Amino acid sequence: MGYKILADLMVLLHFLWILFLFFGAYWGVRVRAVRILHLFGLALAFYTQLFDRYCPLTHLEVYFRSKHNPATTYAGSFLIYYLEKMVYLEIPHVLILVLTVFLCVFNLVLYLGYREKGKGL
Repeated sequence: MGYKILADLMVLLHFLWILFLFFGAYWGVRVRAVRILHLFGLALAFYTQLFDRYCPLTHLEVYFRSKHNPATTYAGSFLIYYLEKMVYLEIPHVLILVLTVFLCVFNLVLYLGYREKGKGL
């Protein structure tokens, strides 16, 4: 499998991971393993934003792209090009941090609300 394909798969996986972080609590309230993974993902997202780090998936994508062709800045397909635009939004870091905190708090409220109804964590 070529490095270009691996890099494109990393972008797709990154996009799916972001969707999971946004909507994973709805699945996590029913499945303990999903809840643990979701809470870990939220903590990792908070850490990466707070300390201005890159997501490990970003590092993998950059690595695979550099292995494919170090001279190119964009070598993906049409679909991957637009997925990258959604994954790597060009907005201020402070706004991303605030949105990450909001996302973490929102999901914790969902989990705690589910727990309050007697379902337990």
